[in-house]
Parts: sequence; structure tokens; C-alpha cells
Amino acid sequence: MAILDSQGRLFGRISILDIGAVLVIVLVMVGVFLVPGTTGSVAQVGTVTQPVEVQLWTRGLSVADPAGFLEMLKTEGKVNIIIRNQPYGQVELLKVEETPRSIIVAQPDGSALSIPDPRPELGYTLDFIMTVGGEAQITDSGPVLGNSKLKIGTPVELDGKLYNFNTSVIDIKILDSPS
Repeated sequence: MAILDSQGRLFGRISILDIGAVLVIVLVMVGVFLVPGTTGSVAQVGTVTQPVEVQLWTRGLSVADPAGFLEMLKTEGKVNIIIRNQPYGQVELLKVEETPRSIIVAQPDGSALSIPDPRPELGYTLDFIMTVGGEAQITDSGPVLGNSKLKIGTPVELDGKLYNFNTSVIDIKILDSPS
């Protein structure tokens, strides 16, 4: 009796393809149940969370009523934040400060003078700095909100009932934990 017959069966009974399929299934089960992964909440057990204040600078946001928009932000008091396309959740809006737009005008004596930008279309354009606060995990590489590292220059998306716009981190303050 031959070990492998003309139809690809071992000892005339078991197909080599069936053995391969069973072997693949067993390897997948071992990989899923026995080999530990790097994700999950177990890795977050020993992390330290501290309150952080993050300053965000928004330039050139087009809105019909800039003063009304800033007032709406202040009254809402919270804002949904998305970091690198990863939703974090709501953070507290601590402060909103409008930044003026200005232009430099050369003077006849060679000096320069900064004056408010007189262009009428800037009546619909808003520049402002927001300060938001939340709890972040403090790691060796900096604060982490959700699963996203937060550093100066990180693009952030803000989402609310009537708005969705992008902004950028300009400052991060790690505060002491309340005792």
C-alpha cells in the first residue's frame, strides 16, 4: 500500500487538503486565544491621568456672525474633539479669545505701522484662540487623549451642534492633579 495514492490521499483515506485546512484552523485558534496582543484596556492599567489645558488657534474661520459664533461657543461650554480622525469625546471649553487681524503699512520715513485690516470681507472671517481642558494620560512621549498623542502642531477637529472645523494645538499645559 502506497503512502500517497493517485487522488492525493494519505493511506487511501485522508486528503492532504483536509489536513491543510485543519492545520490552518488550529493555528488561527492558537493565535487568537493563546498569543497575547498589544491592544486592550490591560495596557492602560498603570497609566497616570492628569488634567491638561490645551490652547487651540483657529485662523480664517468663515462665519456669518463672528460675535454670535464666539458667544455660542462660550454658552455651550463643552466641545467634541477629534484628534487625527480618532474621536476623543467632550472637553470643557475654558476660554475663547478673539485675535485681531492686522496689516503692516510702510510709512514714508521707512518705519512700519500695524493697523487693523480694513478689508470688508474680514467681517465674515474669525481668528481666535480657545483653551480647552480635559484628562490626559501622561506618558514618556507626552500627553495622550483617548488613543492619540497630543503635541504642539497636532491638527484637531472640533465638532458641535452647528459647527465642524479644524484647528491646531499651540500650547499644552499639564496641570497638577487635584489633591
